[in-house]
Amino acid sequence: MKLVTYRSGVEAAARLGLCQGDQVIDVAALAEAQGESLPDTMLGLIDAGQAGLNALRALMARVGDALPAGTATALANVTLLAPIPRPRKNVFGIGLNYTEHVAESAKTLDTNPDLPREPVVFSKPPTSVIGPGEPILHDSSMTKQLDWEVELAAIIGTRAKRVSRAEALQHVFGYSVMIDVSARDNRRAGQWIFSKGMDSYAPFGPCIVTADEIPDPHALDLWLTVNGVEKQRSSTAKMLFKVDELIADISRGITLEPGDIIATGTPEGVGAGRDPQEWMWPGDVIVACVEGVGTLRHPVVDSTPSGS
Repeated sequence: MKLVTYRSGVEAAARLGLCQGDQVIDVAALAEAQGESLPDTMLGLIDAGQAGLNALRALMARVGDALPAGTATALANVTLLAPIPRPRKNVFGIGLNYTEHVAESAKTLDTNPDLPREPVVFSKPPTSVIGPGEPILHDSSMTKQLDWEVELAAIIGTRAKRVSRAEALQHVFGYSVMIDVSARDNRRAGQWIFSKGMDSYAPFGPCIVTADEIPDPHALDLWLTVNGVEKQRSSTAKMLFKVDELIADISRGITLEPGDIIATGTPEGVGAGRDPQEWMWPGDVIVACVEGVGTLRHPVVDSTPSGS
């Protein structure tokens, strides 16, 4: 299933939707019309666990194409939000998780040229998350080296503490797309959270595709363009640490909870690794895609305070 969080009007509340073709079905409204009850938020559905997903699938199977009036809206007429507009805690980011990216980072960002022996984990605060189409903020008083990174995001569905690799993928609710925006000139004493955690630095969406529809998350193409020019293209097959390894590693010391997000790292082609280096500037348009999951499109806008 392809699940979204959406708004059907400027003042309307955010709702949980199921994308079917060119329309969005209001999950809670459909359930109510059938005398049933289902959550009206993404986190509510994740919290409902496998039983919630099973109930939604069964409901859709019974209804088929005979959707009750008022339960579906044309996709073109809604505003998609980040699937989880405000995560419960920081997004887990993974650095240096593709071989070629390790090499390009060592040349220009003073990182270790050796392949990491264990995942490099950092975080992005919930306030960094934005939804499809929202602007990436460029504050020239904070950075003049704003960079792009396309990534597959894994969303945790059930609590994971000290899980093995063999059972790790059982804890995944689904997958989405994230752009790990990075201010390369704001790494403070080697710490990444400010460089990667400012407002708007985690574009996320446009949907969550449930894990059953992505049988192998390590066989997906992913790419990114800037103003229509391709900058990144690779495959999740090239991850150094696979999704199951990341879950097993993080859960050794940090309990993963329903709704937690892991951005699994980016391949080569970032702006810092180019010769000459390239950066995002106001007026640019960034498009990122993960095969079978979806596409994000974001403008870069000037947010520099006046007088700066």
